[in-house]
Amino acid sequence: MKQVIAMHGWSGDSTVWAPWERHFSHQGWLWRSGERGYGNRQCCSPNWAEPTSGETSQSMARQRRVVIAHSLGPHLLEPSVLGQATDLVLLASFGRFVPQGSAGRALRTGLRGMQKAIGRPGEASMLRTFLKRAAQPAEVDGLPPGLEQQGLSERGRHYLREDLECLIGTSGLPAGLPKTARVLVVDGTDDAIVAPAASREHLQALKSHLQAAPEQWQLRDVGHALLVPDLLVRVQQWLDHHSRAS
Repeated sequence: MKQVIAMHGWSGDSTVWAPWERHFSHQGWLWRSGERGYGNRQCCSPNWAEPTSGETSQSMARQRRVVIAHSLGPHLLEPSVLGQATDLVLLASFGRFVPQGSAGRALRTGLRGMQKAIGRPGEASMLRTFLKRAAQPAEVDGLPPGLEQQGLSERGRHYLREDLECLIGTSGLPAGLPKTARVLVVDGTDDAIVAPAASREHLQALKSHLQAAPEQWQLRDVGHALLVPDLLVRVQQWLDHHSRAS
């Protein structure tokens, strides 16, 4: 069985994975998306599908359990789910988001300001500014429809605040990340959300933690949202290549 659990990042939702799900499903993958419920969708914490009764022990040993997660996404998954992954695709992600020392103080102050804006008159402006920075150097209109179009519920505001606190408090790799997983790290060279120091620290932490070094793709002239039309195809081909090689 080949299956994917996907998780969006802060201020996103599960609809961003719709093109990925269509493509992977056509390639024989079972797809499940996590959802934090910031907008009008129900919160959903996905789990891996159980093996079918007809599967042999040999086929079960060849199972692929792939996590594909963007930005804060890996930190929003249950450690028990992350811990069963055979492969991880980390899209514009990080371990510690706020760099230590003086480099992180201004960023921490800005994040606290974003927290305070949630539920207040400056909320829409704050979200719009964040989305613009996530999209650049592309235009914000290139992002899939999201919170700006849906609006926020009080429950959604609670989760936004809670997950922003999670982001501020990140101090390393997400809990449960298995040492045996094959890992692909995809970063944009023009990411205006994740600090370069955080990206470097993330890659070093993965190299120290994993049994096999992660592979890294650095996409030129691409920002945090990784608005690259063929990225989903390239990721699926990378996963299939590793399936044949194992």
